[in-house]
Amino acid sequence: MKINMVQATETPKLSIIVPVKNMARTVRDTVESLLELDYPEDKLEIIFVDGRSTDETLEIISQYPVKLIEQEGKGLNGARNTGIKYSNGDIIAYTDGDCVVPQNWAKRIALNFTDQNVGFVGGTMEGYDKRNPLSNYMDETFFQVTPGFRVRIETTELELMQFPAGANMAFRRSALARIQFFDENINYGFDDLQPVEEMGFKGFRIVLDPRVRVRHQHRTTLAGLLKQHFNYGRGGTLLFVNKRASILAHWFSTFLIFSVAFLSVFLFLVYLGLKIDHPLPINLASGSFGLFYAVFSIYYIPVSIKSRKFWKIILYPPLDILRGLAFTFGGVYQLFKSLSRKVIMK
Repeated sequence: MKINMVQATETPKLSIIVPVKNMARTVRDTVESLLELDYPEDKLEIIFVDGRSTDETLEIISQYPVKLIEQEGKGLNGARNTGIKYSNGDIIAYTDGDCVVPQNWAKRIALNFTDQNVGFVGGTMEGYDKRNPLSNYMDETFFQVTPGFRVRIETTELELMQFPAGANMAFRRSALARIQFFDENINYGFDDLQPVEEMGFKGFRIVLDPRVRVRHQHRTTLAGLLKQHFNYGRGGTLLFVNKRASILAHWFSTFLIFSVAFLSVFLFLVYLGLKIDHPLPINLASGSFGLFYAVFSIYYIPVSIKSRKFWKIILYPPLDILRGLAFTFGGVYQLFKSLSRKVIMK
């Protein structure tokens, strides 16, 4: 589909939607940064969508001149759709309740929507707790959860390792309507990427601009990090179950098949070595693990030299492997859960 190219001449009305749930620790910084945005006041609305928080999130947000509504529907995409329902902006921007935005964030977003062909704008994010090793790791890891693009990209297709972040994205309202908004059957992960991919299929331009930047509170505990990636794996399976034609679903399923196959062979070799009391199978299993470790360690040499922290060469590869395992286990868990649900329904 070809869309006529039209240049916008007026500042677009911008609705910023922030889904929150139990974010009392970080949400105050989010609200205050949004209220400092350099954008015409009559063209801006800020909407917080609460997913039934049980901490002081509501009390904190209520202290500020922003719109606060209760979530309808299920999951994070339900919150996103709720925000759209109660908004009136031409551009719908999203961030999270653990993010801080710079003053020029809204203007940077609007500037990228000057071309009416553009249906989506995504930016980058970095951790704002530079004192926490895990937060720094998430900015430096090979398997980045945060967007990896360093130059402005305009495309109709998402590419591997160049994904936008759900905590820093904006859509043209009319383009969102064309894809029937957010799919509430997809949750945990990939829920923010699927509509971007759909827009590309419909012929809208996708813009990834590193100048559209937010600071994000990354996970600061290993348990929190692994739980996050377990849920990402669950989301990947839900995407595959509900949107099998998706390129994202194909990428995920390829990773899951490879990962499960590798783990199966690894565990079989360990079992065989113990069963026959011979070192060869266990040596083969250890060698395969060592190969992954060596490849990741080589990648982190420049990172360690730049930061002058050489312990990263030793500790970052195991973190990558643990995240990959959590992601895989989450995908397998959700696959069995989805299959069992279908069997019960039959």
